[in-house]
Amino acid sequence: MSERNALIELASFIGRSPLASPDMRVRNKALNGMTERMLPRQKRSVGDLLAVVMALSARTRRLSQEPVHVELDVFAPGGARAVRMTLPEV
Repeated sequence: MSERNALIELASFIGRSPLASPDMRVRNKALNGMTERMLPRQKRSVGDLLAVVMALSARTRRLSQEPVHVELDVFAPGGARAVRMTLPEV
């Protein structure tokens, strides 16, 4: 498709979305439908909310702590190093 054909097609475009309607009632109905679909279907219990708060608290606590360094030495019966592991620095 050439650029000219695309521009001609774009110029003749007519918006049919209810959000483009000049009637405010139609527009509000469309907006209410969109927000209802975004809201959770069921109410959360206090236990669910507490679990979310505790998870966020634990995650925040882990982020504020110093990174952990683990050194692991594994040797073969002859005394030579048996395992060499390289992990990326985070």
